[in-house]
Amino acid sequence: MSLPNPGSRTLAVVHETAYRYEAPVELAHHLVYLRPRHDDWQALDAHLLHVEPEPPHVQAAPDAFGNWRNIFALHAPHDALVVRASSRVTVRPRHTNLDPSACAPWEEAALRLRYQAGAAYAAQAEFAFPSPYVPLHAELRDYAAPSFPPERPIAEGALDLMHRIHADFAYAPASTQVTTPVLQAYSQRHGVCQDFAHVMIGCLRALGLAARYVSGYLVSRPPPGKPRMVGADASHAWVSVHCPGLAVNDGWLDLDPTNDVVPALDHVILAYGRDYGDVTPMRGVIRGGGGHELTVRVTVAPWDDLPEGLDMQVGMPAAVG
Repeated sequence: MSLPNPGSRTLAVVHETAYRYEAPVELAHHLVYLRPRHDDWQALDAHLLHVEPEPPHVQAAPDAFGNWRNIFALHAPHDALVVRASSRVTVRPRHTNLDPSACAPWEEAALRLRYQAGAAYAAQAEFAFPSPYVPLHAELRDYAAPSFPPERPIAEGALDLMHRIHADFAYAPASTQVTTPVLQAYSQRHGVCQDFAHVMIGCLRALGLAARYVSGYLVSRPPPGKPRMVGADASHAWVSVHCPGLAVNDGWLDLDPTNDVVPALDHVILAYGRDYGDVTPMRGVIRGGGGHELTVRVTVAPWDDLPEGLDMQVGMPAAVG
């Protein structure tokens, strides 16, 4: 399976979350996953997190999966909160000459993840167990089964499963919530990218395979003749399945069932987790506030084709590896 290798691509990402509260918030603690990952295939050239009102301190630290997260607290009353992350990212294709047949048979991959007395612990096993948003379901195992006949290489089966999910499920914006159970999304055969990812992860784990949730962004293309618009994009999600025998990326193969593609230069990775709950872009606890109005604006664009009016805050500090 030969994929195009156009080299690299530099992208601008701006993710802004704004809350307006009915009453003053007296105390707030927030955790955000808005800093893209930095690895051999994705270089975080620059990143800046701006919070208004400005907290006295913003802590940055990696989590258990190696994702960078920021934690901050606000102790002064406020009736609005704006969190804006600006990033410059250079991406390279991870899989330019993918040979699915070179990967281990799926049964062998599943066996490696099972506990065996005296055997070395497989780090990928933590992504083979059920998680809060993706419990194990027999229905998902049965759906996945046709893609994984005996002895089929795991990458071949995963690619086939991605194609089937893309064909069988309809992308329907605003049709589900972040709390929609994976089995409901599977039964109704429609949802958003998060649902597509959770369904595919559930199918793979039901067969004993390791699959992780990928939170990130996707470059969109404006209609012909129309300019790029600031804030018109959205967060995205896809899947990464572990394929023993795959020569790159430590054996992890990223697959986007929403778009039926192997991510290359249009995808920016924010974080890996077991499911959406591990890598929610922003969460927190507040005291006070009453009701609130939430606005999220995301812009993802080629660095050499920034939409008019996009403030990239030139002079961002260089990334830390």
